[in-house]
Amino acid sequence: MNLATIASLSVGQHLYWRTESLAVHGETLLTSWFILLAIGIVSILGNSNLQSIPEGLQNVTEFALEFIRDVAKTQIGEEEHKEWIPFIGTIFLFIFVSNWSGALLPWRVIELPNGELGAPTNDINTTAALALLTSIAYFYAGISKKGIGYFKRYVEPAPFLLPINVLEDFTKPLSLCFRLFGNILADELVVGVLLLLVPLLVPIPLMLLGLFTSAIQALVFATLAGAYIGESLEDHH
Repeated sequence: MNLATIASLSVGQHLYWRTESLAVHGETLLTSWFILLAIGIVSILGNSNLQSIPEGLQNVTEFALEFIRDVAKTQIGEEEHKEWIPFIGTIFLFIFVSNWSGALLPWRVIELPNGELGAPTNDINTTAALALLTSIAYFYAGISKKGIGYFKRYVEPAPFLLPINVLEDFTKPLSLCFRLFGNILADELVVGVLLLLVPLLVPIPLMLLGLFTSAIQALVFATLAGAYIGESLEDHH
């Protein structure tokens, strides 16, 4: 079996949107657009008429901003965290809302010709894209601050550690990708099976636990993204 054959393998059925050289999962794009639209609407409504004493959606958006700011400041540092708040905030909010949408919204009620709707983070293509964006972000952070000197980190504290340090940069996005994908997929599968076997009461505690773990997964991803960016920015002596 060659690499082309492996790359063409697919788990389950999907609604494909095809061009001459590209095929994408249509159901994942649909739910992703819905998530982004929902976040955008809440953000606009919560900040369109700011009050000195916040209430309603303004409370929600300000709490989210303070929380994200604290995560960025803790992981990146007091001096350099502000420019990374939009990136970490976008990552966190997209994953958080995506995860909760899979647990709270009856996506499967909407019938498609092939495949079914679900949380975007239930698709490994989404989690891989988020992991790659994080990798690009921390490479950009390090190179923009230190220039070509950023790559000295690969031979520190000793040159023979070069292969290990290079391997670490490959394992970071893989870890981010599979951790998020595996947890969300496992949660949806367990709840789905229990709903079929015991449709009343029993799945409810697991659904509540799923909401909690989904929020934790969003926090873990955003925290690690901030930690990797902070690591690339720090000075090595």
